Amino acid sequence: MSIKVRDVMRNVAIAVREDASFAEIVRTMRRYTLGAVSVIDADGRPVGVVSEDDLLLKEMDPVRHSAPIFESRKRREEHEKAAAVTASALMSAPAITVTPGSPVRDAARLMHEKRIKQLPVIDVVTGRIVGTLHQSDVLRVFTRSAGELESDVRAVIGDRTSVSVSIAGAVVRLSGRVTCGSEAVQLVEEIRRVEGVIDVVSELTYDRVDLIVVPPLL
Repeated sequence: MSIKVRDVMRNVAIAVREDASFAEIVRTMRRYTLGAVSVIDADGRPVGVVSEDDLLLKEMDPVRHSAPIFESRKRREEHEKAAAVTASALMSAPAITVTPGSPVRDAARLMHEKRIKQLPVIDVVTGRIVGTLHQSDVLRVFTRSAGELESDVRAVIGDRTSVSVSIAGAVVRLSGRVTCGSEAVQLVEEIRRVEGVIDVVSELTYDRVDLIVVPPLL
């Protein structure tokens, strides 16, 4: 079973308008204990995100109005953000978003690749923000009950009556016998992709060796 964003997201989205002041953004983050806040336009569509890192530039760059002429693009952007006083100037844009129907696995990969802690969730039709997905929400897939995991794992195993499964702490242990080595490898990989599985320990044996191991070049 593929867990979707809608299954773990927060249905309340904390956001500020593009013209929100620096002080208003800080107050919003402190009130709701957030590390970042979405910025939305007049139609409620996310256009960017302001994070604590963006706000810290104000304190880190006290000489923000006297930036040198020759500097890197990144440093120039940091100077501009340090001098900014509204959300539209402070935010990182464009907004990176997901929809309620997006797989949680894809959202987690997106967070990791972009190094962001939360994602605005938008309506697939209107593009308006309908919720927020935080890193802690993604981690909830690893708190699924053993019963739920076993049901999904057994669906992967299918009619292989010779394969037994036990689950403890979201770690799946397989034992029994299958036809060939490639089948054992494929079964383990498919179970690893089950949402909420932390690891798979295989004690499977097989009747036929059909995998070729190529020794490393000397």
